Amino acid sequence: MSTGPVEVFIGLGANLGDARAHLWAGRRGLEGLAGYRPLAISSLYRTAPVGVTEQPAFLNAVARGMFEGDPLDLLDALLAIEAGQGRQRRQRWGPRTLDLDLLLFGDQVVTHERLTLPHPEMHRRAFVLAPLGELVPELVLPLWGQTAAQLLAGLSDQERQAQKVERVAWD
Repeated sequence: MSTGPVEVFIGLGANLGDARAHLWAGRRGLEGLAGYRPLAISSLYRTAPVGVTEQPAFLNAVARGMFEGDPLDLLDALLAIEAGQGRQRRQRWGPRTLDLDLLLFGDQVVTHERLTLPHPEMHRRAFVLAPLGELVPELVLPLWGQTAAQLLAGLSDQERQAQKVERVAWD
């Protein structure tokens, strides 16, 4: 199903090799996508890994753009950009050269075998909430009815301590 232009948010993350260079490549890949128009990108954040903690820290950001097309088309394009940066899916929450997660596709709620929107873990991930709140502090997230800052503030002390985020420069 094709849709008109929809505001989308995409999480970017990397922790292998030159993570900053992989994220720049991810940004360039997004800018070159048919049907995608970039609007803004958050600051870069250094964050502790979640899930599998025995791996290097991540660099993360969130991109805001407009996309004309179907959510699954955008998902496939994101997977192709990841593959172009050498992404291999060997371990859930494991290390990666580039991770591009479709976080929000307008206010659509989607449950599909290949895609769940909003991203099912984003409400518990400081590395998504901090940059998303920076980009659009007023945005109330579908499903949760709260802003990213409200969800971030609602994380438990244990979650906040485990998911420390530090803003760093892109260059």
